[in-house]
Amino acid sequence: MGRKSNKQGQKGKKSGKVIDAAQLAKKVLNFLDNNYGKEFNAKQIIKKLEIRDSIAKGGVEPMLHKLAAAGNISKSPRNYFASVKEPEFIEGEVDFVNPRFAFIKPDAKHGFEEDILIKEADLKHALDGDRVRIMVYPVKGSTGRLEGKVLEIVSRSRDEFVGRVEISPRFAFVVPDFKKMHYDIFVHKGDLGGAEHNQKVVVKLTDWREDDKNPTGKVTRVLGKAGEHEVEIHSIMAEFGLPFEYPTEVEAEANLIPEEISPEEIKNRRDMRGIPTFTIDPVDAKDFDDAISYRVLDNGNLEIGVHIADVTHYVKPKTKLEKEAYERATSVYLVDRTIPMLPERLSNGLCSLRPNEDKLTFSCVFEMDENADVLNKWIGRTVTHSDRRFAYEEGQENIDKQEGDFYQELTILNDLAKKLRKRRFDKGAVNFETVEVKFKLDEKGKPLGLFVKERKDIHKLIEEFMLLANRTVAEFVFNKNKGKDTFVYRIHDHPDAERLETFANFAKKFGHEMKIGEGTRISMALNKLMEEILGKPEQNVLEQLAIRSMAKAKYTTEAKGHFGLAFQHYTHFTSPIRRYPDMMVHRLLQHYLDGGKSPEAESWEDKCLHSSEREKRAADAERASIKYKQVEFMSLAEEKDYEGIVTGVTEWGVFVEITETKCEGMIRVQDMKDDYYQFDEKNMRLIGTRNKKMITLGEKVTVRVVATDIDRRTIDLEFADNEPSRNKRR
Repeated sequence: MGRKSNKQGQKGKKSGKVIDAAQLAKKVLNFLDNNYGKEFNAKQIIKKLEIRDSIAKGGVEPMLHKLAAAGNISKSPRNYFASVKEPEFIEGEVDFVNPRFAFIKPDAKHGFEEDILIKEADLKHALDGDRVRIMVYPVKGSTGRLEGKVLEIVSRSRDEFVGRVEISPRFAFVVPDFKKMHYDIFVHKGDLGGAEHNQKVVVKLTDWREDDKNPTGKVTRVLGKAGEHEVEIHSIMAEFGLPFEYPTEVEAEANLIPEEISPEEIKNRRDMRGIPTFTIDPVDAKDFDDAISYRVLDNGNLEIGVHIADVTHYVKPKTKLEKEAYERATSVYLVDRTIPMLPERLSNGLCSLRPNEDKLTFSCVFEMDENADVLNKWIGRTVTHSDRRFAYEEGQENIDKQEGDFYQELTILNDLAKKLRKRRFDKGAVNFETVEVKFKLDEKGKPLGLFVKERKDIHKLIEEFMLLANRTVAEFVFNKNKGKDTFVYRIHDHPDAERLETFANFAKKFGHEMKIGEGTRISMALNKLMEEILGKPEQNVLEQLAIRSMAKAKYTTEAKGHFGLAFQHYTHFTSPIRRYPDMMVHRLLQHYLDGGKSPEAESWEDKCLHSSEREKRAADAERASIKYKQVEFMSLAEEKDYEGIVTGVTEWGVFVEITETKCEGMIRVQDMKDDYYQFDEKNMRLIGTRNKKMITLGEKVTVRVVATDIDRRTIDLEFADNEPSRNKRR
């Protein structure tokens, strides 16, 4: 018996393990559910599931009939089987991460906790940022994620792209600059618009048939030779849909606005022209949004006025100016220029609080004691007169040297600002002192050098009084009717616990322990970390990552708080020349000061959403222009070894920020010839298989630049102890 049993065991071993019927049924069901809408016969299912065991093969067809009889799957007259599970149909936005697949971010109303993965073949030519309607498969796919397919492109986020023309004898292509556009665009020779090989152009999509791999387009604007400063900046403007000029009719409307302030207008306002007033702005600023007035009252207290340009006096609803301001929603500050929200006649002229000119303003006037406690406040429209225009550097010098115009007023304001600032941090505000890189450019835009902008007391002085005015306006409207009145708030949610944990683990790899609690304790832990890293090589990296781990601040009519500032209610009131939400705030504020009833919230919420989207677009464009100059700067920089810090590790490469220039580049794994490196995802590091060398986050390294690509805005690096690369800079 024993011998016979042993033979049976050997036979069983040879043919493979016995397939469990329930396990096989589950496998078949999952396969059909994951291929919703398709039919398969038994042979096709056996082949697709790679079932090789003869017993299992024979069991597939009877099992399919059994599942069909039970109603678990459907059966056609030809013995083809399909899933009966109902998929979900939702809408969302495409995030096209790489050429192989994209994620769909479902609209909040659908209640999905994760993004939906869509393979490239199932995208139906949807592109990054497009709104789509998709079908979500009933069960998770082999990736372990929910998957689906695009049924319809609801709306394109863009149909124009910036790229470089490549012309061959029979046809031409435009290679897009945008990293999330993974297709070259075919252009007929007759649609090149005079563009020459290697020039930068704007191309508009005109056709994309279902069977075509690449879209077809038409060149709408020739920008010029790739690599030239003006061409590259215009490329960035076109890439992000930023306007190149003002419509003629908008300029004409602005030019018709009278410059004189009528006596009737002054009579209807609080006249503050006799009180010492000054502006403090960057040295190259032309649009002065805000001014501060200062005087000592008879009772010994201080009167501090925060005066803001009264833009909505000049820009009326339903005008062409208003429509253009709303469309732009914000001024955009690129590396070499400003793209203003309002035409120059308004931004630099009528509205700008220039020295020695009477100006119409909207003001918050505070009576304060020496402890920076607000004893009384007044909000309303005023007429003011700036006595002095300070650049930040001048104002700081007067405080430091204790001499010069208004040095006593500036000193007292600085002391008050420090007390306001300390009070904010004591209540849980987060102290993000981000590193801001600035370039010195020659007349042709070539970068001659870069420097890190330093924030001094004078910057913080202005910041604190603007924060005070913004908070005061928000609290005034909220308290007026217990938050029931429609208003535009600037909110900032508490950080997501999981993202914060990820950041804390990241900081730990740099040698910094961050204990995370709740509420105020989170801000205290963040502030402690920010103090620790001040002046260290990893400061810029960790500050940027900390900001990314936070929720994004946004505009909304919901009366929520601002985590980062530790304010219960907050808004944007102080920059109406460059931000449309501030204009919205001015209009609603005056409406309530006049005793008006609350308007419906829906249209205001739509404007808030539009403004938040435009703010993001502006920030992305600003970052792109800085990155372009960083790449150009490193292409011209001295060929030498640079100290750097590892800021990211992936399976395909190592990101390094060069400490001296704050520029980030990448070392590709395929170029690391000293060993074969494997990616340890859990610990975010690369490990050499032979030498066991580890490359980890936060590690200090020495690198050299081997290639730069202005089109893609990338910097290729290599470790300085590698064999010299054959690549050349370009």
